[in-house]
Amino acid sequence: MIEWRDEAALLAVRPFGETSVIIEVFSEDHGRDSGVVRGGTGRKLAPILQPGAQLSVAWKARLDSHLRAFTVEPVRSRSAAAMGDRLALAGLNAVCAILSMTLPEREAHPPLYRRTVALLDLLGDNDLWPLGYLRWEQALLEEMGYGLDLSRCAATGVTEGLAYVSPKTGRAVSEAGAGDWADRLLPLPSVLAGAGDADNAEIVRALGTTGYFIEHRLIRSLGDRETPAARQRLLDAIARAD
Repeated sequence: MIEWRDEAALLAVRPFGETSVIIEVFSEDHGRDSGVVRGGTGRKLAPILQPGAQLSVAWKARLDSHLRAFTVEPVRSRSAAAMGDRLALAGLNAVCAILSMTLPEREAHPPLYRRTVALLDLLGDNDLWPLGYLRWEQALLEEMGYGLDLSRCAATGVTEGLAYVSPKTGRAVSEAGAGDWADRLLPLPSVLAGAGDADNAEIVRALGTTGYFIEHRLIRSLGDRETPAARQRLLDAIARAD
């Protein structure tokens, strides 16, 4: 008998049969995984099984290849913070959709898990959420092997006057180093390079750059897929919140 118990963030829920559901979760030690919750549509469990919820999840089976049958207990709900706020709801949907699409199945990513939980705990704090989400996308790219190197100019080696990011390498490029190629490069807002203060308009510009690598590197590596529409809805919500 194989079994494990872990705390996890709930990413998605879909019906399975008449009274059960299949849930997709992201945990620190077991990564993204799916399993059946018997009675998941009932009055006791349905309110608990909302995307973004923090759960204690236990799984037991004879073989590791078997479809998981999960038992769950609530740790904390995040639905109240999300449902009453347009930006929070858009953020929750974007995070869950991107993780569901991009995380390898049953592969642990502890640093990204901890960042994800910290970000989800910011839901409803609209002053901190946009910057927190930008840092989360940077961490996602780093964890998945597509991290941006913004420490120095790829062309000249200087550390000052950095203004662009190469779409081919993900490395910073200075104004002087860009030359005639400037119009082919991605913008490097100061907030993307680590500046702590930025308005939402600058954060959206920075998310345009991280979004390029999420779409053209991370998601394209997974086959014929498109960036979840929930991400663009989040960018629209951040822009309107400024």
